Order: sequence, then C-alpha cells, then structure tokens
Amino acid sequence: MMRLNSDVELLDGMPIAHIRSLSMIVVSDLHLGYESHMAKRGTLIPKVNLKRIVKDLGKAIDTTGAKTILIDGDIKNEFSRVEEDEFNEFYDIVQLIKKRGLSLILIKGNHDNFIERYREPFGIKVFRQQAEINGYLFFHGEELPDVKKDTRMLIMGHEHPSIGIYTTARKEKVRCFLYGSYKRKPLLVLPAMGYFAQGTDVNLEPKGNLLSPIFKHVDIDRMEAIALGYGSTMSFGSVGKLRSARP
Repeated sequence: MMRLNSDVELLDGMPIAHIRSLSMIVVSDLHLGYESHMAKRGTLIPKVNLKRIVKDLGKAIDTTGAKTILIDGDIKNEFSRVEEDEFNEFYDIVQLIKKRGLSLILIKGNHDNFIERYREPFGIKVFRQQAEINGYLFFHGEELPDVKKDTRMLIMGHEHPSIGIYTTARKEKVRCFLYGSYKRKPLLVLPAMGYFAQGTDVNLEPKGNLLSPIFKHVDIDRMEAIALGYGSTMSFGSVGKLRSARP
C-alpha cells in the first residue's frame, strides 16, 4: 500500500483508498450497467465491469478489514432513469456488501438520479453531492465543495483521471489518483472504478477541458499523479512534469 499520511493509504493496483481511522474503503464512479447502455446503442462489449468491481471490492475488504464502503458518486451509468441491468448490478453490489457485514454510504453523483428511492429498502445512507465524516469531506465533483475550518482532507471522484504515457510503439492510458491541495486542505481525486471508464489523460488534455469545476481553482500541474498498474501503485511525479515530457 502507498501511504499518503498516517491515516490514508492507497491499495496496491486498485482505484481504492482506505481510511484507517474510519475503517472505510472509498471508491468512485462504478458506472454499473454500462455494457447494457452501450448495447442499446448498437455497440456490444463483454460484460466484465461488475465482475471486476466485485473482485476488487472483495480483495480490498479482505486486505483492510474495513467496516464501511463509501461510493463517492456515479454508482450507475444512465442519467435519466434506473435501467433494469443497473438495478440488478446495484442489487448485487448491495448484497455483497451486506454479506460481508459492511455498511454502505453513497454520495450522489450526476448519474445517480432516482437512486434515493432505494435508500430505505436497501438500508444505505445517501447524501447529495457531499458529506463530511470525522473531518473527511467526500464530494462527487461536479459542484464545488463546502469546506469547513476543521476539514482534514477532501476526497472526490467525477473526473476519471488518467495519464497518457508514450512508449516506442504507442500511447498507453494509465488510471491514476491525483493528490494536491484545495484551500490549503489536502485533496485526493479518485480514479474511476468502472472498467470502461478509462478517463481523461490529465497530462495531455488542455486544462480548460477538465470536467470538475474545482480545477478552475486548483493548479492541476502541481498535483501528484499516482498511477495504477499490474498490481502496484506508483507515483509518477507532478502532472506538470508529465505534461512537459510529452513528445
């Protein structure tokens, strides 16, 4: 694991953060039901998203012994309604978490319309856009967060960060965490957990093209890119240095 500080660590090779004092693992942007969404638009892709998510969550629970899972927005994929496959996959995730004896917290993202109707039947806590828990401010990212004086760290999703790395043969896209600060508070941006949510190459994309409004107030070039790959998590230095190294 890579330690960001004495309380927060990033699990090796997975888009998952672990907060020790909260006994919590944090993930973002699962985009359940994505394959069915694409099939209805004429593109057939293998149904691997849920399998990958279940595998990684199970490994993270075993590794950390966490008691809570927080999903930091966009558990589902469709904007306007809850599709049948989205509901079925959402149900499978909830049942996995319950069988393992964990509680579930969901921060609503921009894809999570209508998800609140399942709050009571599934026994989950749902927050609109953000929630602060023991000084950790979790927010999805399409709105600016409300930061308090006693906020210890901000953790967000939404952007799906990745970095583009050129090899002799081709450009590789590698998912990454971003770690920096906002209003003098540590800021951690989670990579998407959804298998097909490959994300934005933050070192190649113009800064004005980024989704999250927070990047109008944060110099992303000064943020550290912590990449995932082949079972490891490794710092690639600042986004600015990666940007200047492009061919």
